[in-house]
Amino acid sequence: MVPVYPEVEPHEQGMLDVGDGNLVYWEVCGNPDGKPVVCLHGGPGTGCSPGMARQFDPEAYRVVLFDQRGSGRSRPHASECSTDLSVNTTAHLVADIERLREHLGVERWMVFGGSWGSTLGLHYAESFPERVTEVVLVAVTTSRYAELDWLYHGLGMLFPEEWSRFRDGAGVGATDLVAAYDALLNDPDPVVREKAAAEWTAWESSIVSLDPDYRPGPRMADPAWRMAFARITAHYFRHRAWLEDGQVLGGVGRLRGIPAVLVHGRLDLQGPLWTAWELARAWPDAELVVVEGASHAASDPGMREAVVAATDRFARRR
Repeated sequence: MVPVYPEVEPHEQGMLDVGDGNLVYWEVCGNPDGKPVVCLHGGPGTGCSPGMARQFDPEAYRVVLFDQRGSGRSRPHASECSTDLSVNTTAHLVADIERLREHLGVERWMVFGGSWGSTLGLHYAESFPERVTEVVLVAVTTSRYAELDWLYHGLGMLFPEEWSRFRDGAGVGATDLVAAYDALLNDPDPVVREKAAAEWTAWESSIVSLDPDYRPGPRMADPAWRMAFARITAHYFRHRAWLEDGQVLGGVGRLRGIPAVLVHGRLDLQGPLWTAWELARAWPDAELVVVEGASHAASDPGMREAVVAATDRFARRR
């Protein structure tokens, strides 16, 4: 089995008006008559990466990718301080997914999501289970309050030097670091905003992988990408993704009968294995695949192979 499939060019693409002044970029690649799958990127705020479609057999899948509000090629871009994030919430994204499904004429589709995309994918599937055929999640998160607190506070125990810099960047006396950064990333002074974005992304990149050969992608060097990523992520997690604590895990009963594969690294410190294990226990139709030695990054050894094995399993299931 090859780790990933060859690159393919999109055969459809466009900008979807989702309201509130937002245009969402979307593209479709693979087999136009294949099994539909919607891919939900992480972050929030990263935008789709070029390699996402390579996790699917292009002969079998009709792969739909889109950049969530404010990120990637969607407009207006969150790197601009004038971009209104009050109309960029989890509920808006779920509605955008449904609007895109209808726009593309898809009756039902598979849901694929990684990291934040797994939270979004689960919430979408629980909201519209009749539209979902299967689910594949990678580096599983559900955005419970404890998960978010661990990510930006507790994990500092394992990365004290990096977290100390992150904490100091939030300002003297800050106790809720996410709220402090959210304020800095919306400061009128562009110098303040740019410094906060640099510190936020530095923390995020320092905890994503334990692989000594891991290198951040080239997007990290782009100031506009860093600003949009930091600004959207802080905005979402300051508001705890507009979800009640434990809401996603508590709603998994709505997914009964929908088969799923959950791929998770044993050493994922950004999103510890406990969440994926709890989800698998609550969802009898889901299989948990633990990748030994891997952490949170999709590029960690063994992760790509496990993800492709999961998508291959459902490739020709109708």
